[in-house]
Amino acid sequence: MKKKRILIGCEYSGVERTAFESLGHYVMSCDILPTEIEGNHYQGDIFDILDDGWDMLIAHPPCTRLCNSGVRWLAERNLWAEMREAANFFKRLLDADMPQICIENPIPHKYAVAEIGRKYDQIVQPWQHGHGETKATCYWLKGLPHLVPTKIVDGRAGRIHAMAPSAERSKLRSLSYTGIAKAMAQQWG
Repeated sequence: MKKKRILIGCEYSGVERTAFESLGHYVMSCDILPTEIEGNHYQGDIFDILDDGWDMLIAHPPCTRLCNSGVRWLAERNLWAEMREAANFFKRLLDADMPQICIENPIPHKYAVAEIGRKYDQIVQPWQHGHGETKATCYWLKGLPHLVPTKIVDGRAGRIHAMAPSAERSKLRSLSYTGIAKAMAQQWG
């Protein structure tokens, strides 16, 4: 099996980086935040390293202005410019010049879809990969097949949706699931 050069964008947790590294790939995570798991991590702007000869990009761009759950605030707080800026960042990642790309985000609102230029290719749930939770996550794919469920879990709960407000809420809501990361590494690596 050919080892790949993989960039995991907008990831500070190191979860996906570690899953691909365990299969022998050269992987770098990148985020403006420091990594939580020691390893090959670039702290800075992803566009500084995006054109460095990667075979694959998996990216988790900020979703606050793009996701369906926050659409009501666009008009109420006049956040249209921030939404367009977020969509442009997303689209630049999606249009990167590399053979394999997966851009991950929650279900987008119609304005984000229009700005990005296309709808997602797949919805993945944690309960499809060994976690007993619901959290619909959309994948925009280029050169990659749909992720196939690896371990269906019964007794699903909406823990993420029901999370109480806190200083850590957005961070906790955006954590990568190890089961999904392992499925990505095994199926796409």
